[in-house]
Amino acid sequence: MTGQNRKDIHRGLAVAIVLKKDQRSGKLTEGIVKDILTSAPVHSRGIKVRLEDGQVGRVQGLAGQSCN
Repeated sequence: MTGQNRKDIHRGLAVAIVLKKDQRSGKLTEGIVKDILTSAPVHSRGIKVRLEDGQVGRVQGLAGQSCN
């Protein structure tokens, strides 16, 4: 999963996201999806989500998997 298709993302899914402040370094943050913020069905840089801990970023893949 690349995180670019909204249909692949749902509440409760464990994902790896890149936060705005980490976009240059590519550092990933893992968490559980609380809200899906992107309304478009596809987004080239990843679907934007809010994690249960309140952090917001774009999905790069599933948590615990290589996202390259």
